[in-house]
Amino acid sequence: MVDDAHLAFEHPEERAKVTSSQPCDRISLRDHIVEAEIGAFQVERDVTQRMSFNVVVEVRPSSGADTDNVDDILSYDRITEAIASEVEVERLNLLETLAERIADRILQEPQALRVFVRIEKLDRGPGKLGVEIVRSLSDATNRMEDKPTNPIVVHLTKAALQSPCLAGWMVQLGDSSAPVIISVDMDKPIQNIDDSVKKHVSLLGIEQNAWRLAGIEKSCKVVASKTELDWGMKHNQISIWAPSKLVLDGVDVPEFDFDQPAVLTGWFAEQIAAERVILVGDAHVDTTVQVINCSPDTAQLPL
Repeated sequence: MVDDAHLAFEHPEERAKVTSSQPCDRISLRDHIVEAEIGAFQVERDVTQRMSFNVVVEVRPSSGADTDNVDDILSYDRITEAIASEVEVERLNLLETLAERIADRILQEPQALRVFVRIEKLDRGPGKLGVEIVRSLSDATNRMEDKPTNPIVVHLTKAALQSPCLAGWMVQLGDSSAPVIISVDMDKPIQNIDDSVKKHVSLLGIEQNAWRLAGIEKSCKVVASKTELDWGMKHNQISIWAPSKLVLDGVDVPEFDFDQPAVLTGWFAEQIAAERVILVGDAHVDTTVQVINCSPDTAQLPL
């Protein structure tokens, strides 16, 4: 067995050479600096920090050298675009999560076979703090096969939460062939409070109603992260969305009227690629996802 411990801190390109089972073409990106907000500690919130990206992609043999056509190769731009897209989609706590998502995105390119991703924080201390992962096409394929069906998001207004039809809706949602995620209104808007605080208090108000509903309907679970949401969708769990984490960590979250928290539901539905949104009660959202309105007195939800 070859001891490659001496390569632990070498560039991923050197590590790729040692661990390849067969000769491969490779493209690489070295010392690509991006500034973004990331980190699990409070001191890392509301500030940006520099990250260095080193990426090596092993690719299928191509005709690019003969045709001199950029469409026949995996372009460097696709790597930098993968980094930019994943950095911009939402605020993350962990470099591990960011590296995993970048690797998955790159492996969706038809030429890619294996990818090494190294990310280092440059501003968190006197040295560099980082992670490195290696993922193959089979890893990405397995994750794609595990991806749940696009969910249905059901938004329950205050009137819907008080409806005598609520228990019947829960039975219907439990029988749905598509994954279901519920979002809820808060009890009442917050008055005479600073806007910067109002946002946090309002999100907590929504989550209070989420927990109340979960206390009544034992088949539902309150969830806050995309990981929990994905698990719930894969295991036929009715999830109730607790919005604080995704909203506070999100990028391009819309400003919302505290009287109309359903605006957040429209944004959320786009983030999770929902099949459609069912609004139960008097609410309105602007979203690219299909929206179906129905009365809180309806006996059957349009699932």
